[in-house]
Amino acid sequence: MNRDVLKYEGKRTLACVLAALMYAIGVNLFVVPAQLYSGGLMGFCQVIRTILAEYFHLNFGSFDIAGIIYYIINVPIFIVAFTKMGRKFFAKTLVTVTAMTLFLSVVPIVKVVEDTVAACVVGGIISGAGIGIVLRMASSGGGLDVVGVLLTKWRKDFSVGKVYLLMNLTLYGICLFLSDVEIVVYSVIFAAAHSMAIDKVHIQNINVEAHIITKSSTVDLEKAIMEEIGRGITKWTTLGAYTYEQSHMLYITLSKYEVSRLKAVIHKYDPNAFVVINEGVSIDGNFLKKL
Repeated sequence: MNRDVLKYEGKRTLACVLAALMYAIGVNLFVVPAQLYSGGLMGFCQVIRTILAEYFHLNFGSFDIAGIIYYIINVPIFIVAFTKMGRKFFAKTLVTVTAMTLFLSVVPIVKVVEDTVAACVVGGIISGAGIGIVLRMASSGGGLDVVGVLLTKWRKDFSVGKVYLLMNLTLYGICLFLSDVEIVVYSVIFAAAHSMAIDKVHIQNINVEAHIITKSSTVDLEKAIMEEIGRGITKWTTLGAYTYEQSHMLYITLSKYEVSRLKAVIHKYDPNAFVVINEGVSIDGNFLKKL
């Protein structure tokens, strides 16, 4: 891994850590004080915590053991991330889940709003945006994030937010036997806000096409795009209608969040390249759907 890629991935990993803090703030300041279930794998961990506290009479004091349970359950998910999603994804997921577990343990559980609906919406937006940023940085918070990403690769009509919403139906069905109906209803409101925030921030479903026109040799540029971004390229030899000078056109389809990285690579090899980006294009066929 060269220095530029290392610097780029380092910034993205730092963003993941800050996003993990956002998630912990959304959960510990809004969800837990309202006695809601946050949904996803963390929601199942909170159910386990409730069972241990209420049925096995284990006292954890002010420490929320759900974060520790979440980390333990994520061990097999780490293995899936390593085998199916690649080493960079695995490394960033490991850092993100570790940071998330730490922040969930140290961020104090404080009730900052009295209105439960406000807690559902605000907590859902903050925690969902945190997960969305993590996914946008090509990492995950473990749990259903990895499952959701694998499903988006399998089915084009899936999104991580939709996976969260479907799995939460099962979770809240279980919660009906452990909590009041009112708590479950509020938890569903939170889950809806959380899922929408994930999909709004995590924009992997927005596909774009890029046309790059350059007069320079494209050998190094093509290699960098394929190695650093992992996208295929279609190329033509073109002719300027005004100058009749020969140039090269590269055509690439990618996800919207990859555009900034693509531009950085292009400008490194040819600052004078002419780049056209079209958003929201419909793509069918063998297109690799990434985080």
